[in-house]
Amino acid sequence: MQTYPKSRLLDIYKSCFQDYMGAEHLVSDRERVKAYLDEELQTTSFDDLMPWYYEPCGVNGQYVRVSIRAIKENLITEDVLLDAFIRSANSDMRPTVESWRDRWHKIVGTIDQMGLNLPSYQQDRTFIDSILSVGKYAISHSPEYREAYRPHYRIVEKSIFENEIKPLIFTKTK
Repeated sequence: MQTYPKSRLLDIYKSCFQDYMGAEHLVSDRERVKAYLDEELQTTSFDDLMPWYYEPCGVNGQYVRVSIRAIKENLITEDVLLDAFIRSANSDMRPTVESWRDRWHKIVGTIDQMGLNLPSYQQDRTFIDSILSVGKYAISHSPEYREAYRPHYRIVEKSIFENEIKPLIFTKTK
């Protein structure tokens, strides 16, 4: 909340979900994923991007959000990020939806205790509970979050990031 004060419960959910489960879906069509990334790279300016190259997801940092800024500044290639994202999304270590639902209930219990006074809290909580109750889990950032922070990133598993992407960013920004 300190970094993203305009977050709603939806955004906290998404960050914690990404940290626990990784990318929201398996990736089978590389060309479609590449086309979407190409479009995003062509339609965003540096003003549309957060100032960071990467940040951990959630609280445990099992996955990392890698900003497309790293591509736009020629620190990594599009193929490097695309390959890392696809391998991360298709990982065999994906937990079950049931284990995520149990984890989320613990997280939301902590959020309740914190008394954050989040906007649209009850509406968001009802929505999240409804998707989890039918075995679904993927959601988008809230409109407020997208407007304020313009998220343009891909989720990469931490060990892939640490071994393949971070050294490239570090070497070129040093």
